[in-house]
Amino acid sequence: MPVNPKIKDELTDQLFRAVLLLQNEEECYQFFEDICTIGELKALAQRLEVARMLKHGHTYDVIVERTGASTATISRVKRCLHYGADGYKTILLRLDEQDDQAQL
Repeated sequence: MPVNPKIKDELTDQLFRAVLLLQNEEECYQFFEDICTIGELKALAQRLEVARMLKHGHTYDVIVERTGASTATISRVKRCLHYGADGYKTILLRLDEQDDQAQL
């Protein structure tokens, strides 16, 4: 899928290159703590968990209870899962593969 031209620019390219240079979880914590507010970081983490739970068939009620996400957020994430750029699908597949490897 092509990159959305509404978000592609030199500054965003630089941000994504920076993220790709992070080498471990500790570096991610350090970088994201500096670049995001705690609220922004928590919102990103919440959306990823909502996507994971939707992929695994959880109901809105269970997702709200577990994550505290609003039904509007859940709906938005669900829309992205079905009609978005497949970013959630890609990373959720990789996380599932990583979890499978860890269980071996």
